[in-house]
Amino acid sequence: MNSNVENLPPQVLRLVYKEVSALAADPPEGIKIYPSEEDITELHTAIEGPEGTPYAGGVFRMRLVLGKDFPAAPPRGYFLTKIFHPNVGHKGEICVNVLKRDWKAELGLRHVLLTIKCLLIHPNPESALNEEAGRLLLEDYKEYASRARLLTEIHAMGGTSGAPQEPADGPQPKKHAGDPNKRVAGLVTACAGTNSSNNSGTSSSNSNVVAKKKTDKKRALRRL
Repeated sequence: MNSNVENLPPQVLRLVYKEVSALAADPPEGIKIYPSEEDITELHTAIEGPEGTPYAGGVFRMRLVLGKDFPAAPPRGYFLTKIFHPNVGHKGEICVNVLKRDWKAELGLRHVLLTIKCLLIHPNPESALNEEAGRLLLEDYKEYASRARLLTEIHAMGGTSGAPQEPADGPQPKKHAGDPNKRVAGLVTACAGTNSSNNSGTSSSNSNVVAKKKTDKKRALRRL
């Protein structure tokens, strides 16, 4: 893949380097950053699957690619680890509004990473790239959770995600104390503000679906 280092103005490169360095030194919870000194325009990360979701226990490799128009244009996000999720295409491309119409230059890469992590908690079936996952999420959460969990166990728990090898091989899933459902509730609250723009057009239509999903999710997770 061609680097965009030569296409970005020096002042933008300095800002990107500063932000990436800050992320590497103090990453968001459950996210590991792999900065590259050779190509600062491609950021590799690893995201822990949130507790209480079908992705719990997995580590999902992802990359953000900064185009030549960054930060006027949003970065492009791709999952390198195979995942069954409504908003992730078969080639790993990610559909979330913060990477499209809701992008603002001042949001920064940390906000992007947090939004993508929150997408693992709050999938948005209204903008599905994987139509089958979106349909199951709405119609049969038990089957959706089962499929998502199976792919997590196969692809996200064995260190075969396809990202560059690192000495530590990415973050290991943490074993959190306490009730997982309470932890999910806390993550949902934290994600509410991050996802407000992403779900602004569908919040009312999804309210009943969300309530049903929460009930079905608890039942499904007991059976996994």
